[in-house]
Amino acid sequence: MTTQVLVINSGSSSIKYQLVEVETAKALATGLVERIGAPMGVVAHKGLDGKNETEVPVPDHEVGMQVVLDQFAQHGPAVDAEHLMAVGHRVVQGGSVFDAPALIDDDVIATVESLVPLAPLHNPPNLSGIIAARHAFPTVPHVAVFDTAFHQTLPPEAYTYALERTVAEAHGVRRYGFHGTSHLFVSRAAAEFLGRNVADINQIVLHLGNGASATAVRGGHSVETSMGLTPLEGLVMGTRSGDIDPAVLVHLYRAADLSIGEVDTLLNRKSGMLGMCGHADMRDVFAAADAGDEHSQLALEVYYHRLRGYVGNYYAQLGHLDVISFTAGVGENAAPVRAGALRGLEELGIAIDPERNAIRSPDPRVISPDGAKVTVLVVPTNEELEIARQAADLVRTS
Repeated sequence: MTTQVLVINSGSSSIKYQLVEVETAKALATGLVERIGAPMGVVAHKGLDGKNETEVPVPDHEVGMQVVLDQFAQHGPAVDAEHLMAVGHRVVQGGSVFDAPALIDDDVIATVESLVPLAPLHNPPNLSGIIAARHAFPTVPHVAVFDTAFHQTLPPEAYTYALERTVAEAHGVRRYGFHGTSHLFVSRAAAEFLGRNVADINQIVLHLGNGASATAVRGGHSVETSMGLTPLEGLVMGTRSGDIDPAVLVHLYRAADLSIGEVDTLLNRKSGMLGMCGHADMRDVFAAADAGDEHSQLALEVYYHRLRGYVGNYYAQLGHLDVISFTAGVGENAAPVRAGALRGLEELGIAIDPERNAIRSPDPRVISPDGAKVTVLVVPTNEELEIARQAADLVRTS
């Protein structure tokens, strides 16, 4: 039986895809269709004959999926129903309904659609990708893997907001958490790298990219996480504010005459690092800070301050801590972020070895000193592989 899984991550104007050989954990091909709905789309595919880029009209996701199939046909490898074990789909919001991957049928699609109010920017394009892929591969099992599923183990005291209870229950207002697929992969990979059973260790996973989140993992289960009802809550991010006094929204509505839509745009798209210093990309922030820009220097300190606060909080919630893992684009590549995030925590047994921290590598690695009470790691994430594995496991057991 084939063990190839086609992983689809469908955005509002894009389809990111990867063909994964589950048994060997290798990506046989990767690609991205961008600018769906624009006059001309951009396609990048890396297959058997290397990387190829082209421009073609991509008016909608149905056409986008056909473009994906065309890329496989032209540049390889072969992908068709005969070669595929499953198609795995990233779905951002599974609400309180899905605590595990789900075989996609009409009922699952209807449920994901009912959760659109909780993720209006994410679930609709996720659904568009699912519908298009089911048309392209009608005989292949399709599996939804939810960003929120890993966090369904949060205890009530962690996921409950202190709102009037009937209002919260009526509108599904609670902490759901996101980046769950990455947090699950990294927590397992960290334990495997250390030669330990994931059930026996307490971890903090710091997923730091343009979007950023922290998760406390006790014995392989998420028990606290920084993102909440939406991905806005928590850490400072590229364009998102993270934690903020809710009264700021009321104040801006009254004092700045901003509409709800304008406040939403401000907090999600114009805040974070971009709002504080004019740069969303951490590389640009470091360059500006090194050149003496005070706004960028302050933005970095705010970023580190928030991270240290979450590390300390989760250390306390866990009771004892074995491992801290940095992952995602910033976490894996920005040594100053790792150093700044844990600066001053030596009394808690948390320290970073500067020489180890400076090493760049695509492999998991220890960056704490020998004998440190808490092992600090850099663990590259692989959400596509995790989605492929979950999809394959579900198909095997169904």
